[in-house]
Amino acid sequence: MQTVIQCRYFQKAFGWCVPIGGLAGLVGLGGGEFRLPVLMYVVGYPAKTAVPLNLMVSIVTLTFALFVRSGTISLGVLVPYLNEIFGLAAGGVVSAFYGARFVSSIKSEYLSKAIAVLLGALGALICIEVVFPFQSAQIIPHGIAIHFATGFTLGIGIGLVSSILGVAGGELLIPTMMFIFGADVKTAGSASIVMSVFVVASGLLQYWRLGAIETGLGPKRIVSAMSAGSLIGAALGGLAVGFAPVGFVKVVLGVVLISAAAKVTISQH
Repeated sequence: MQTVIQCRYFQKAFGWCVPIGGLAGLVGLGGGEFRLPVLMYVVGYPAKTAVPLNLMVSIVTLTFALFVRSGTISLGVLVPYLNEIFGLAAGGVVSAFYGARFVSSIKSEYLSKAIAVLLGALGALICIEVVFPFQSAQIIPHGIAIHFATGFTLGIGIGLVSSILGVAGGELLIPTMMFIFGADVKTAGSASIVMSVFVVASGLLQYWRLGAIETGLGPKRIVSAMSAGSLIGAALGGLAVGFAPVGFVKVVLGVVLISAAAKVTISQH
C-alpha cells in the first residue's frame, strides 16, 4: 500500500514539473518558486523539508540549463560584467550559507509566512514586468570597487531569498543585472544561471551540513521525479520560445505564484 502511495506522489511530482519546467523555460526562470508549492501541497512535505529538497532539484535544473545555454549563447558575453558577477555571487554565497542556518532555526509557521510574502512579491514582480518590460539601464557610476560592493550587497539579499524559498534567485538576479549594471536581457540571463549555480550549491551544502535534508527513499524518488520533469519541461519550453505568447505565460505564472502565496496564508489560519 505504501509503495502505491509513493508511486502516486512520484507521478504527481513528475507530472506537475513538466509544465512548470516548460513555462519557466519560456520566461528564463529556474522554476523553483513553482515547485515549492508542489512539494508542500501536492506531495505534502512541511516547509522545512520542502525548501532543501527544492534546492536539490534547482541545482540539477541549473546545471542542465547552463550546459544547454552555453551551446547557444557564448559565455564570452559575460566578460565585461565579471566584476559585477563576482560581487553578486560572493554576496549570494555568503548569504545562502548563513541563510540555511537561519531557515533551520525559525519556527515552521514563521517560515511559511515568509514563503507566502516572497511568493506573492515574485508573482507581482512578474506581472508588473509584463506591463513595464525590463529594459537595460545602468544607474550607478562606473568603477570596479563600487560595482563589486553594490553587487555584493545586493547578492546578500538575493541569497537570503534563495535560502528561504529553495530557488535560484533568477527573478531577482536578472533585473539586477539589467537595471543596476546595464546588461541586456540575454547576457543577464546567462549571468543569472552562472551565479545561481554557486548560490544554490552554497545553500545546499549548508543544509547538508546541518542535517536538514531528508535522505530517505521517498524524498530521493520525489527529487528524481521533479528533476526529470523539470528537465523535460525546460527542454520543451526552450523549443517553444519562438512560438508561445510569452506575455500571457508570464501573467499565468504571476497569478499562480500569488495564488500559492494566498494558499500558504490561508493554511496558517
